Amino acid sequence: MKPKHALYIPIALLCILLHSCGASDKKTFDPRVAQPPKAYKVLTMSPRKASVNLDFPATIQGQEIIEIRPKIDGYLDAIYVQEGAAVTKGQLLFRISNPQYEQEVVTASAMIRSAESDVDAAKMQVAKVKPLVERDIVSKFELQSAEYSLKAKEAALAQTKAALANARTNAGYTILRSPANGVIGMIPYKIGALINNTNTAPLTTLSNIAVVYAYYSLNEKQLLQYFSTTAGATIQQKINNMPPATLLLADGSVYPEKGKVALASGLISTETGTATFKAIFANPLGIIRSGASATVRLPTIVDSAMVIPQSATYELQDKRLVYIMDRNNKVSSDAITVMPSDNGQYFIVTSGLKAGDQVVLEGLIGLKDSTTIIPKQAPADSVFAKLK
Repeated sequence: MKPKHALYIPIALLCILLHSCGASDKKTFDPRVAQPPKAYKVLTMSPRKASVNLDFPATIQGQEIIEIRPKIDGYLDAIYVQEGAAVTKGQLLFRISNPQYEQEVVTASAMIRSAESDVDAAKMQVAKVKPLVERDIVSKFELQSAEYSLKAKEAALAQTKAALANARTNAGYTILRSPANGVIGMIPYKIGALINNTNTAPLTTLSNIAVVYAYYSLNEKQLLQYFSTTAGATIQQKINNMPPATLLLADGSVYPEKGKVALASGLISTETGTATFKAIFANPLGIIRSGASATVRLPTIVDSAMVIPQSATYELQDKRLVYIMDRNNKVSSDAITVMPSDNGQYFIVTSGLKAGDQVVLEGLIGLKDSTTIIPKQAPADSVFAKLK
């Protein structure tokens, strides 16, 4: 029969093995054990050239804005167009009723017929006296008197013809036609209204919107900054070298036609401290109307800007943040202020970053402050390949 203590030896070995396995399992799944650092792409910040969009509120005006006003008095007899209608040059717009001018045409025509009869009679008198003078039957003064009478009758005829032309001109003022192609504005008068050339409001306004002008203003500081970044020895050369302007309509959409910048005023207003410019846009479809509001967007070049991809930033409580890596490869989130570049893929940092800062480019979700990372330097040329 075996001793009792021999039975406890296998049991003790089994307990030791089980305890070592349990300890090994606890070590594998212990959350307190630090995880190895992960690799992240980082970019070392350095100044570079970039294009920035500057937006200015603008007011739209047509190429021509013509007030249609009457030159004579009368009653508005007919309106041939609708408000907002597109019209062509020479198209009939209004008719004014004033029988006085029609009567003046009739009177002047009758006076012409009478004056023509007087001229014919004077010519006959000259023809009658002339042979008598040649035969010394009557004095030559009789012939001179007949000729002077003829000249007077001819002058009277010319005067009546001028009166007829004037009467016809006045009668023509009763018909108003469009002086140019354009769009009709508001018509404040109705048929039967008394019209005269002293009325404060015009019959209507004609706006030629084949080309439109977007007027905007720059203050003195903006003017100096903008011209300092534009090539040219004179103001006109700088304006000629400005890049094309973009027009943002009231709904935020981008107008497809590009505009040319021109100087609208050569002076800085003492009241507002601004200079007025205009951007000229073609408007072949008539989409843009006079009086509309819009925004003129002008691209400008910044020679030394801190540029960062938009994907390397994130928003938190209305703040724009980035992760910056320190010398110990630990990251921290810092707030920055930015403005968009003209291609919509990058931010130009106005504060919060400096040259030499190392910014994490990707994998920002889940990244926390004081996290240690393995940096992988990203080539700046590949990061900014799409930057203009």
